[in-house]
Amino acid sequence: MSLNSVNIMGNLTRDPELKYTPSGKTVCSLSLANNRVYTKNGEKTTEVSYFDVEVWGAAAENCNKYLTKGSGIIVEGRLRQDRWEKDGKTQSRVRIIANNIHFMPKKTGASPSSGGQSAPAAGQQPAPAGEAEVSLNAQPADAVAWDE
Repeated sequence: MSLNSVNIMGNLTRDPELKYTPSGKTVCSLSLANNRVYTKNGEKTTEVSYFDVEVWGAAAENCNKYLTKGSGIIVEGRLRQDRWEKDGKTQSRVRIIANNIHFMPKKTGASPSSGGQSAPAAGQQPAPAGEAEVSLNAQPADAVAWDE
């Protein structure tokens, strides 16, 4: 038995990038910045970390449609490490494969009337980000290798 789970909140550093695998599966790439604020020697310090996130299936389409650079999201997912050889040296990167994406309300000064809403059924469109918090199932079963 193993545990591979990540929950992280942050803002997109660029617009989503929607692509399709050779077999036609939909994948959306997101770049997420997470701020860790802590006190060091009595001073408030911010440490920024950046993460690549992949969203698959219908949720990928919705992320591409409703998210833009600066959008706030919460990602629930798992870590995946890719390894390859380049110039005789082993390279690697770790990214987050999303199981669920929660769109955060846009900062407009007014708080949303509800605490959030559930993901829409397949084929339905969620409320645009900013009207309410929206949760999307990112369909992890679709998260396959690009070279399928």
